[in-house]
Amino acid sequence: MTEETTPLIEVRGIKKVYNLGDSDLEILCGIDLKIHEGEFVAIMGPSGSGKSTLMHVLGLLDRPTTGQYFIGGREVLGLSDEETAFLRSKTIGFVFQQFNLLSRMTATDNVALPLIYSRTPKRQAVAEKYLKQMGLQDRMLHQPNQLSGGQQQRVAIARALVNSPKIIFADEPTGNLASSQTGEVMTILKDLNKAGITVVMVTHEAEVAAWANRVIHIRDGQIVEDTSKPGIVLAKGAKHQQITHGSFALTPAEFGEHFMSALRAMASNKMRSFLTMLGIIIGVGAILAMLALGRGAQKSMEDKLSSLGSNLVGLTPGSSAQRGGASGARTSRFTIEDAKAIAGNKLLVEYVDPNVSGNVQAVYGAKNTNTSIKGTTCAYPAMHSAKPRYGRFFVPRENDELAMVAVIGQTVATKLFGAGNPIGHTIKINHKNFRVIGLLPAKGSGGFQDQDDVIVIPLNTAMKRLLGNKYVSAIWLQARNKNSVDAAKTYITALMRKRHKLPVEEDNDFQISDMSDIREMVTATTTTMTLLLGVIAGISLLVGGIGIMNIMLVSVSERTREIGLRKAIGATRTAILTQFLIEASVLSIAGGLLGVALGAGSALLLSKLAKWTLIVTSSSVVMSVGFSASVGIIFGFWPAKKASELSPIEALRYE
Repeated sequence: MTEETTPLIEVRGIKKVYNLGDSDLEILCGIDLKIHEGEFVAIMGPSGSGKSTLMHVLGLLDRPTTGQYFIGGREVLGLSDEETAFLRSKTIGFVFQQFNLLSRMTATDNVALPLIYSRTPKRQAVAEKYLKQMGLQDRMLHQPNQLSGGQQQRVAIARALVNSPKIIFADEPTGNLASSQTGEVMTILKDLNKAGITVVMVTHEAEVAAWANRVIHIRDGQIVEDTSKPGIVLAKGAKHQQITHGSFALTPAEFGEHFMSALRAMASNKMRSFLTMLGIIIGVGAILAMLALGRGAQKSMEDKLSSLGSNLVGLTPGSSAQRGGASGARTSRFTIEDAKAIAGNKLLVEYVDPNVSGNVQAVYGAKNTNTSIKGTTCAYPAMHSAKPRYGRFFVPRENDELAMVAVIGQTVATKLFGAGNPIGHTIKINHKNFRVIGLLPAKGSGGFQDQDDVIVIPLNTAMKRLLGNKYVSAIWLQARNKNSVDAAKTYITALMRKRHKLPVEEDNDFQISDMSDIREMVTATTTTMTLLLGVIAGISLLVGGIGIMNIMLVSVSERTREIGLRKAIGATRTAILTQFLIEASVLSIAGGLLGVALGAGSALLLSKLAKWTLIVTSSSVVMSVGFSASVGIIFGFWPAKKASELSPIEALRYE
């Protein structure tokens, strides 16, 4: 060398000690070394001499036990993981003996991989440029198993060059090549050195080391010989790349690469991926189906309540309890006069319908059925949304004249008349003739009661000619509007206590309720059932999450060398953590989407076969998919964290 310059690489007192339980194994024993910019250095030594360990320390793949390491005059051993990763990405390029190409990627994608971590735009174009320099323009879309050993090593060299590094570390670059390919690879490295790139190469072959301008021999962890060819001129006052770093937030390019990596991993292990997703599919499908069932039940009950009418208040007889807890001896009874008294308040009450009910036998020809009967007033259809589907409802005159007319429900009509028209025909109710004048609208089954299995006749006819009742069974009224329901209840309570002459200290001898009370009860019940069913279904989703965690641990183990490679070319811990979290999320979201299809299909099938009302809402779909993604992130975090904490060199050595 003609002149001493600021070294590009300088190590002082580097030691590497491995703890083997009761003893320590010292691999590097206080190495002092300077390498200047533009040198081509070959490090030689027998197996176990420490040459590869020194290479790994110089390449920031491993950390020494003690010592100092400077690149461009700056200490680098104290840098953070992100700063070290950036330095490996922008300053250092690696060429490995095993090539370390990712088998599921094309040559172009392998070369472009370091550009993702260095935030370089137009990655494909840059990768293609370096592949063309390596003479691989016709192999760009080939995968590693479609390339020869020499071609794979040229791809690895192109990958090492894409970020324009200052230094290339080559670990036995010809160790896996045929002798005919050795000269080809060494010529490439020599040309790179002539272009100004510093090359540090580990080899055990003297003919390969002869390509270098400087040969360092190591034995037992110490430099025993350092020889240089004469005439080497080093750049004076060389300016070294500043060690800086930018933002380490996930970029769209990284996200896209991690997403595609997840898809490639799933595609290469289709059956394993499907079995892993099976728990998520079943869990999400069950949750969606249960939510659909719960919402359908709630909607069905709300429809049934709506069919009863709006702003309704019901008054039914009941027993009062004496003070002290003894059972009451008084039973209330309602009369038509009570109903007329309630109807007197036109400001609060729009309709009043006293009614009686009972069970009867209806006969038409040779057909008969046991059904329920209601005696009502002409206000019934307006209050209960029961305007006849065909025919008409009875009028006040018919009620006053005790007319023998009837309006029947759909179930009764089907049982007695089949598909025929019942209007105008005469049926016998408890052996008395009634003429059918109308057919009620279908309302369906409400729990254990079929709302269409009913016959409605005039109130006076029911009380005086059919059932023989002196008192009405209940009084229903419709408030003027929703805001007057509470006022109507207060008014009725005071009025009935006065009419029944109840003392102040005595409880009501009647019960009063409105649709809001029933609606709240129904809503609370269906909500509780939906939550219960959802929790049961969620257990299977939990099992699916455990399955994802297990398979991600297997994936980390299988791809340990890939993790080491990614770290060697510039990936940070955060990048590796994010990559495996994305893969876990893609797995769980894919399972979630299939689960949505399963759940929606199950809901549709149940609604067709069992005639249940099931409602699949967009919010339940979003919630199910979101929940499945959360499961992937939560259960994938530990395997991802484990992957991110791997040492680059330990990962690369993993078998």
